[in-house]
Amino acid sequence: MDQPHTPGKRPTIKDIARESGYSKTAVSFAFNEPSRISAKARQTILETAERLGYIPDPMARNFSLRRHLSIGFLLPQIIHYSMRNPYTLQVIQGIGSVCQKYGYTLTLIPPLNESITDAVRTAAVDGLITMGMQVGMDIVSVMKNRKLPFVTIDGTPSEDMPSVNIADEMAAYQVMQMVLKKGHRTITIVSLSEDAFDSDEFEASVPKRRKRGYEKALKEYGLSLYDLQGSVTQMVSECTLEDGKHTGHLISKQKERPTCVITMSDIVAIGCILYFKDHGIGVPEEISVVGFDNIVESQFITPTLTTVDQPAGDKGYLAAEALFRMINGEELGSTHMEIPFSIVERQSLCEVRKI
Repeated sequence: MDQPHTPGKRPTIKDIARESGYSKTAVSFAFNEPSRISAKARQTILETAERLGYIPDPMARNFSLRRHLSIGFLLPQIIHYSMRNPYTLQVIQGIGSVCQKYGYTLTLIPPLNESITDAVRTAAVDGLITMGMQVGMDIVSVMKNRKLPFVTIDGTPSEDMPSVNIADEMAAYQVMQMVLKKGHRTITIVSLSEDAFDSDEFEASVPKRRKRGYEKALKEYGLSLYDLQGSVTQMVSECTLEDGKHTGHLISKQKERPTCVITMSDIVAIGCILYFKDHGIGVPEEISVVGFDNIVESQFITPTLTTVDQPAGDKGYLAAEALFRMINGEELGSTHMEIPFSIVERQSLCEVRKI
């Protein structure tokens, strides 16, 4: 015979069943599968649970549903860098809005012991969104072995890997064309650093796609990224404001200072502008600066930043919607979603001054 509920002790499903007059199975249905009992029964059970102060154990509920009710976002770098990049934060906001819609939590998953593969093996999630993942990586095999649905942002467009991208190569080509048409020939390109997914083995990474676009435009003007004696130089920076300022410092010390800096990240471009301004280097009069992302801050820096607009929040939103369709067993349609970009010309880019 069931004992009456003891005040001060956490109530259980047994207590609700006894107090409401319904079975433990009915109580479970009321919380997890309400369509399997009548509306009246569910109302009585929920009212009883509220009166007793019952709160469902989320682990037990998830075990019953055979779901974690969470999706994972694999951070491309350690948290120290990932969370200081406004572009990544906007992607997370887009994903989060969809999680809220479906009643899921969002789990942020950084590399575990410097290994993104180890992080995936232990992630308690129903699906994953990644950034910059390439076909053929070990992580893909791990997700497939776990039968985890996944979508990648800024990864390899492939029939085997659902992805959300912009045409990075074309975007880089167009923005470099704009710079060259302004008369710039001494140019420094600041690339993205390698992330947890990048490797020299893979030619489809975002930095490599953008470099192909830059190189195509440069060749039309008789220049090249890869001419070591040429007037186009390359640097690499982490995507943080502090690293952008440090990059600005390094650029200012170059023997032949460029007339234009093109970065693959707005936050790096903004860091460069702040450094130049703090050290008496006029932007754009002495050195023009161009970004990539069109984060909100690019509109508020002085001078305002010329950049490539790629809607990071839309990328996150579309990737999450696609992932939930996969989790729910729905048809995905096209596995590759390419969203439009645009070039936003603002005050930080001007014609080269004629001396």
